[in-house]
Amino acid sequence: MTALLILIPVALFLGALGLAAFLWSMKSGQFEDLDGAAARILNDDEMGGDALEYDEEGHEVGIVDPRRNAPDKDEGRAGKQ
Repeated sequence: MTALLILIPVALFLGALGLAAFLWSMKSGQFEDLDGAAARILNDDEMGGDALEYDEEGHEVGIVDPRRNAPDKDEGRAGKQ
């Protein structure tokens, strides 16, 4: 019985804390654009990053620019001749 005197206020406090966190996230706009992040990860054009290209043995060949689809041989093996 004494455990309930501790557990009930703790449960109410945790529930109120969760509700406060939810209301804060609603107020700050965390749930406004749910589909934007999901669509952004599928769009390769916006990333603009370079990807490394490797040969059959696993050696780095060059950097592939997704806009050109061709490796840059000069930037591939930095420091290795």
